[in-house]
Amino acid sequence: MLFRIVCFLITMTIFPQRLDKYSTHIIKDRAAAIAHSVGSFVKREITLCVSLAAAVVSCFFVPPQAGYLAYFDWRTLALLYCLMITVSGLCQAGLFSHMAHSLCMRTKSSRAVGLVLVALTFFSSMLITNDVALLTFVPFTIIVLSLANCERELITILVLQTVAANLGSMLTPVGNPQNLYLHSFYSISNASFFATTLPVWLASLACLGALILLVPSHPINSDLGKSPQLQKSSLLFYTFLFAVCFLVIFRVISWPSMMAITLGALAIRDRKMLLNADFMLLLTFVCFFIFAGNLAHIEAINTWLHRLLSGHVYAAGLLASQFISNVPAALLLSGFTSDSQSLLLGVDIGGLGTPIASLASLISLKLYAASPKAHVWRFLVVFTVVNFVLLALLSLIFAR
Repeated sequence: MLFRIVCFLITMTIFPQRLDKYSTHIIKDRAAAIAHSVGSFVKREITLCVSLAAAVVSCFFVPPQAGYLAYFDWRTLALLYCLMITVSGLCQAGLFSHMAHSLCMRTKSSRAVGLVLVALTFFSSMLITNDVALLTFVPFTIIVLSLANCERELITILVLQTVAANLGSMLTPVGNPQNLYLHSFYSISNASFFATTLPVWLASLACLGALILLVPSHPINSDLGKSPQLQKSSLLFYTFLFAVCFLVIFRVISWPSMMAITLGALAIRDRKMLLNADFMLLLTFVCFFIFAGNLAHIEAINTWLHRLLSGHVYAAGLLASQFISNVPAALLLSGFTSDSQSLLLGVDIGGLGTPIASLASLISLKLYAASPKAHVWRFLVVFTVVNFVLLALLSLIFAR
């Protein structure tokens, strides 16, 4: 459409007599349509747009050069891409919907179904990432609670699921993008990584166990119909590829080997899946790599950030997450501190708090807002109270 508008404008410049009121009206309509499309994209991908703008501005201070290639953590990008398409394949094979359906069919009360849905999100997020866990289980939760006549409990359960995804995902290197990046960037040993995250993860599990008591308990109809079918051959195939990703995480094989195996296998079996990744998130990582790399080469800013973070890494990670989200916070701050444990805890616990502290939280909000009879302001009130109470509690215990 943009090409046609340009051609039209050139024609009107050469032949101005053809520019009548009707043509002007067409130009205005098409310009408005383009502006609307751009505005929608910016709203949908605000983090990408901010990171792109930051990267472009930083390029004026450190002009593009071959050294830019050293900014990128290729291992993280490769792992993130392969995990995205592998987990997407597991979802399409019906693994998670089948699991959720089978467990919910065995529940007899509203609190029990809430416990199952929150626990599924918590434990699955540490393997399939917090984003995917919410994309998988939030729509299922909305349907299940509607069939069981539990709409009054919907907001509470969805808020607890969102918290569960953000806290459950912190346990493993693959649980969320910031963990994956920090595990690779600092070359954190697996023993050290789990020693840092396990205590917080256990405390989070205990907190969620207590919070589930907020869900009223009353008998429900747990007949959810026929269970979704598993595609067994696809399940085995993507489970194998998922295992290959874990071999890279535990440094058994190299990331180029993982890419070769994953791309080769998908090219033979399921070529369309190669495009089934969140390329906007990958591009966001690329932009922040450029921005953070350029900041490190500006001596005044480099010195200032090192001084700012000295002794305050946890607080900086947590506070930065509240305003720019925890993934960008990890990417931005990692180049200016060697305290990997404090930063890891800061950005993971910092996923609590405001809705933008973790982009996964926005997924729940958008999915709920699109549901029938949604009360968005009530959701935000419950979300804010639960998140900041947990943020204060966990910070009180684990702040460094």
